[in-house]
Amino acid sequence: MHDAPLDIARTGLLIVDLQNDFLHADGAYARGGQTSADIAALPERVLPLADSLRRKGGWVISTQFTLVPGKGGEPFISPHLKALRPFLRKGDFCPGAWGHQLVDELQPADLTVEKVAYSAFYMTRMEWVLRKAGIDTLMVCGIVTNGGVASTARDAHVRDFRTMVLSDGCAAFSPETHQRAIGDLGTVARALTCAEALALVEAA
Repeated sequence: MHDAPLDIARTGLLIVDLQNDFLHADGAYARGGQTSADIAALPERVLPLADSLRRKGGWVISTQFTLVPGKGGEPFISPHLKALRPFLRKGDFCPGAWGHQLVDELQPADLTVEKVAYSAFYMTRMEWVLRKAGIDTLMVCGIVTNGGVASTARDAHVRDFRTMVLSDGCAAFSPETHQRAIGDLGTVARALTCAEALALVEAA
């Protein structure tokens, strides 16, 4: 199945969490001093593939990491995330806010799914919208390779989606972590570069 030709109408580029609050210089992570050149480079690298899929009738799907606001707008933040990212505050990753949105370079998405954990399938409508759209093949990219990307790719695999991971369309906060995660995902997904994925789409 990995080598079968793509049916573009059933193929989606699944962009994991490439949001302003993660990537933009005015976003939450930049404010907290958590920036990465590898992560910042992703939108430009992924864009040609996204444009090709749009042109040929495929799908662009964006997942949006979300801090759900509770009383007074104070976000629900899990203890492990609060410990890792103590700078997160009210308004960060808030539904409908600028920081919550897909970065401008990659807009618009055909489908957008909010998520509250690593996997875009955990307690979300992801599988439902993919089935409704007729999508059975996913090219997964985004951040972070060992977190949202890995968890989402594994959950796609167990749901019988044909799953690919863009090895240079993902990044983590260290190159070593990224490479290890890509290697580990080889049991559930086909790893290919953005250029290789673009060639598949253009040939379909």
